[in-house]
Amino acid sequence: MYVAFFIILGIGYFFIFCIAIFTLIHIIRFRENYGIKFMAVLNFLTIFNIIIIYSSLYISSITFFFSETLNIFLWKLSIFSGLVSLLLNTLIFTFLRHYKEVPDFPFLYFITLLGMLIGILFFSNSISININISQSPPFFIQDPSQINYTYGFTAGILISIFQFSNAFYYFTLSILIHKKARNKNLTKSLIKNTLFFPIPIVMYILYIFLKAPIFRELHIISLWIIIFGFCVILLRKPEMFLELTNKIYYVNIYHKSGILLYSYKFTKSPDELDSAIWGNILIGINHILSEFVDKRNQIDVLQTKNTEIIVNYDDLGFAVVLITNRKNAILQNLMRKFTLKFKEKFHEELLEIQDLNKLINVSEFSGAKELIEQGFHLYL
Repeated sequence: MYVAFFIILGIGYFFIFCIAIFTLIHIIRFRENYGIKFMAVLNFLTIFNIIIIYSSLYISSITFFFSETLNIFLWKLSIFSGLVSLLLNTLIFTFLRHYKEVPDFPFLYFITLLGMLIGILFFSNSISININISQSPPFFIQDPSQINYTYGFTAGILISIFQFSNAFYYFTLSILIHKKARNKNLTKSLIKNTLFFPIPIVMYILYIFLKAPIFRELHIISLWIIIFGFCVILLRKPEMFLELTNKIYYVNIYHKSGILLYSYKFTKSPDELDSAIWGNILIGINHILSEFVDKRNQIDVLQTKNTEIIVNYDDLGFAVVLITNRKNAILQNLMRKFTLKFKEKFHEELLEIQDLNKLINVSEFSGAKELIEQGFHLYL
């Protein structure tokens, strides 16, 4: 039976390792697709740590026997790496709910537990190894059940509490994220993945207390299945991260005279009045500066406490001002495309108001609503 598990582990490890490498390369190449680069970095670190580091240490510890000391050391490293992976994963979903807002109590609780675990793992009696082999090391093991790890009571309890707490918090965050999502279809796969998340944790806890190697193997196999699902989300639905971490509050279109040609409100800004004032000031400043300096020196971004204001200028004498919670490459690209479409649609109207003394009828630009809804549909 365990020989069959050995074959499954080998095939599974090779498959998930290849998937992980492909996903990591994809994240690096298309990092702007995840809305904010920081989210791409967190996803990269999570996949790298849980597959390249944790899985490699885990498999090495049960399929190779170097010496009791070295094998226990590798197993302890796998424990630490696994706990860090859980923390990184929880951090990702915390930021998906509220970007860069880390709740004090949960993470103080997790960090305290992690610190206590690191301290306990330094004790020699925290983890012991049982070997049912007569050969002298080092050698390759074809039956993983011949190596078994036993946890000290304190280490086993703390690891179980840490994993169970992360699973509960992760599940709670997933429900809250799904409820607040503008597009519920995007987060359905997230909820499905969340429902399977406790399985590898339960398998690991069962291994700690029942000491049956089969639970250890079931833990890593079920974990790979979940990580495969997460990789599919990262590869096929990166817009989920864009949907959840990025918000647009306003798109304002200004004439070079400072007159507002059209304004579209997406959602209430946390700093609404401040953003609107700075949008007007930005246009005024650049109108003055444009008389004295090259256009390449024009201001294109202003940052307030809770928002960033991005400006895209056009030589026909108008500027598109976008007020968002966080600037990214996707937003800038959408703004460029929208500016070109606005210029094409209202070319004649814009030519007629080149003269600053000419009366401007802003109702002529009401058709901008359709262009905005087409160009920024991901944020509606």
